[in-house]
Amino acid sequence: MTSLNAAYFRWFAVYVKNRHEKQVMLTLGSKGYEAFLPTYSRIHENRKRFDIPLFPGYVFCRFDTSSPLAVLTTPGVFSIVSNGCIPAPIPDSEIEGVRQLSGSQLGPRPWPYSPGDTVYVQSGPLSGLDGVVVQDNHETWLVISIHLLQRSVAVKIERNSISAPNIWLTPQPTCSV
Repeated sequence: MTSLNAAYFRWFAVYVKNRHEKQVMLTLGSKGYEAFLPTYSRIHENRKRFDIPLFPGYVFCRFDTSSPLAVLTTPGVFSIVSNGCIPAPIPDSEIEGVRQLSGSQLGPRPWPYSPGDTVYVQSGPLSGLDGVVVQDNHETWLVISIHLLQRSVAVKIERNSISAPNIWLTPQPTCSV
């Protein structure tokens, strides 16, 4: 597979053996595929830093669905996430959103799947992203989801960097009786 053609292929979720995500990503890369494994850092009690997959058990790969055998025969790969027998593509916008979050140095973390109304980030390091905003413990979180997997990732975000049609993001008037 040439890198010139890679841009024309869709993204797919590859279901892999637990704790083999990094090796599968490296092997797919050595085969010429564009593979993506988003991670986050966790510091163990002995102060060792570990990079842990944001989507455990999955590696994202861009490939031609007419010849998936090279992907499927990679050691550690169980299957390609599919709708029946047909591999189900992941929208580029979802992968790019996860890429931008994981590369932002804002401390992304796994989050419960959160479908909801989409907001647009208009300023800051995540400007241009679309996602869902969630309030938790008086903090605002931007949540990006891979809907096919029903899994999400989130980062803290400044409330004033969001442009949202959501009514709950605007201050609500208080009623006095």
